[in-house]
Amino acid sequence: MSRWTVLAIPVDGVSEMDRNARTLATFDGSADEAESALLELASTYEHKLWKVNRREIFKCSSWSYFLRIHGRMATYGLLLQLAELVHDTAEPTSNSHA
Repeated sequence: MSRWTVLAIPVDGVSEMDRNARTLATFDGSADEAESALLELASTYEHKLWKVNRREIFKCSSWSYFLRIHGRMATYGLLLQLAELVHDTAEPTSNSHA
């Protein structure tokens, strides 16, 4: 079982000060479970909108979607990216050399 994180990276419709990536979720699971979680987040994430009037989801790969959400006064474009943990210095490894 792997450790996953889903990032939302604003790419359109946001000011320069609001271009920081956000972590939407972190969880353990299989690759299939992670891909399902990513699609679920793409289907529900609202960024800063109180009410989403329209949602467009574009599949870039199994691990990333471009999400365009339209509100009454604003439209945001975000890249939702799935990332798998491949190394963590806090975790002991079986390949340690003493």
